[in-house]
Amino acid sequence: MKYDSPGRKLFLAGNYMFLTLLALTMLLPFLNVIAQSFSSPGAIDRGVVMFWPVEFTLAYYEHVFQDVSIWRAFGISVYITLLGTFINLAATASLAYPLSRPEYVGRKTIMVFILMTMIFTAPLIPQFILMRELSLVNTLWSLMLPTAISAFNLFVLRTFFAQIPNELIDSSRIDGCSEARTLWSIVLPLSKPALATVGIFYSVTNWNKYMDALYYINDRAKYPLQVKLRELLVNEGMTDTGNMAFEASSQSVQGVQMAVILVATLPIILLYPFLQRFFIHGMMIGSIKE
Repeated sequence: MKYDSPGRKLFLAGNYMFLTLLALTMLLPFLNVIAQSFSSPGAIDRGVVMFWPVEFTLAYYEHVFQDVSIWRAFGISVYITLLGTFINLAATASLAYPLSRPEYVGRKTIMVFILMTMIFTAPLIPQFILMRELSLVNTLWSLMLPTAISAFNLFVLRTFFAQIPNELIDSSRIDGCSEARTLWSIVLPLSKPALATVGIFYSVTNWNKYMDALYYINDRAKYPLQVKLRELLVNEGMTDTGNMAFEASSQSVQGVQMAVILVATLPIILLYPFLQRFFIHGMMIGSIKE
């Protein structure tokens, strides 16, 4: 098919139209959330807020930023994202490196077992019993250690490591480097694009921690931001002190909820345009098969 043929032009036009409509189904609800978070309670109750704020107000954000429990949940999410991503990268790289070297015996068998974890997952009750026996229940470690390695991210990193020339690895061994030194001084510096890609995937996952926190965290003071958001949505804005989010006449429950949703989502949205190329690069790495 020629690139300037009528059939291809028609296909591209239909493809662009479909993708535009698909993007609008994702963008318009988010614009509505933003508009409601800046609109007055009366406008929200009348249902006149669509994609632009009506009777502009910052009252909801003032309430959110004055709520100590929300700031605490925000800090916990930042802590989990930073420390958890570091643990993820360290654990994944440590396992991906030996699995990428052809001289290590049994690596294919290990890869099969890892692949099985993508197909079959452990039931919740055995997981909870294991966490309890390890004394991880009601600790932030329960949100980081059990998910230290993702099978998908492991495959991405292993595929990139396998592309590093064996001559570099052999020369480092001849120079007397241990395997750990080879990984730290040669493999990781050459793998910065792959590490950035996997790090982004892990960061997004850690920032959105929700189910694990519901299962393993009992103390409300240790809730991450996503669980705190769920608490506000389900309990209609109830705070830790028992005060309703709309305790002032100038506030509304739905407006506060929209403001919290935006605060929880904004950090990832702001980072994505700067890191988009790493997402694309990660997808290209994952498409390479041996």
